Amino acid sequence: MLTEQIHSRIHGTGPLGRLNAAVAVGITKVVGTMYCAYVFTLIALVALPAAIQQGSPTVLVNWLSSNFLQLVLLPIIIVGQKVISAAQDARAEADHETLTALHQMSIQQIEILNGQNRILDLLRQKAG
Repeated sequence: MLTEQIHSRIHGTGPLGRLNAAVAVGITKVVGTMYCAYVFTLIALVALPAAIQQGSPTVLVNWLSSNFLQLVLLPIIIVGQKVISAAQDARAEADHETLTALHQMSIQQIEILNGQNRILDLLRQKAG
């Protein structure tokens, strides 16, 4: 439900918005793999001999920044974000389990204290 709300807020609720969201998610899933990074590396390396043949440092820097870094780093960054997100999700789940256990312990402690208060009240009534 939350994902649908986010998609509708970003892309709109109409058919075009749903199409845009589906295309964006599909492309991200394909590009965000190490296999895509390897393919992009091969594509970038195809242009390397021509850049070297030019002999100009400017052309080599242009090849490195435009062809190699942009093509290859994009999928690697997406993969890294997925790994970081999975680790954060695991930590959040562990935190949730810990907090749930602490909450249950607090409930038990309150029940014990209430029981002790009832016993003390009974003892006061008998003594008083």
